[in-house]
Amino acid sequence: MERSPIGVVIATRDRSASLAVTLRHLLALPERPEIVVVDNASTDDTRALVAREFPRVRVVALPSNRGALARTHGVRALHTPYVAFSDDDSWWAPGALAEAARLFDAHPRLGLVAARTLVGPRNEPDPLNEVLAASPLGPAADLPGTQVLGFLACASVTRRTSYLDAGGFHPLLFFGAEETLLAYDLAARGWGVTHCPEVVAHHHPSPKPRPGRPAAQRRNEVLTAWLRRPLPHALARTRDLAAD
Repeated sequence: MERSPIGVVIATRDRSASLAVTLRHLLALPERPEIVVVDNASTDDTRALVAREFPRVRVVALPSNRGALARTHGVRALHTPYVAFSDDDSWWAPGALAEAARLFDAHPRLGLVAARTLVGPRNEPDPLNEVLAASPLGPAADLPGTQVLGFLACASVTRRTSYLDAGGFHPLLFFGAEETLLAYDLAARGWGVTHCPEVVAHHHPSPKPRPGRPAAQRRNEVLTAWLRRPLPHALARTRDLAAD
């Protein structure tokens, strides 16, 4: 069987049951992608479970929790030209990865595809879909879809060379709203970042609250502004955070 041009990277920590569900979906895909799980120093049975139940899946075991930077370890471990990201609670629709590969093959400047995300067992559209589709950047003649400067990491596919060229996810941000800075860095290097709704991802997040997550997201939004945006914009974002 011909090898898939897309591999899948999953960053995970202490969520073996959810990870097992994701892996079953990914292993059932017709594209048969190579899958790399990057384990952020889990203390549960994540590594043993993958070795026992999913022998086709490769594990990169990190000695400490590296947050979103774990995805870069996964990209480096793969040698496919394209890399799709999943979280341990998300997976790709059948045919989505093949469609993404077709888009990358046809558009050499395309660096990252932001997919359409369907949430939960009822496949409800993620509100982010409409935000991305309405991006004021609009289309570009040499790119598919709509140009964007944001995406959902677990519903994105990247060209391996563009991701590494941009440096991947920034280590300072760890997790939470880490995508925007990478989108800025890709665009700054001339790579296209677009929303292509024909590429579909499924996301089944846990209904349990995630303490500290909103604060981390706001922190990272401000850090991104100070790292990459002009001073007036960074000051304005800081004032907004203070007002919150």
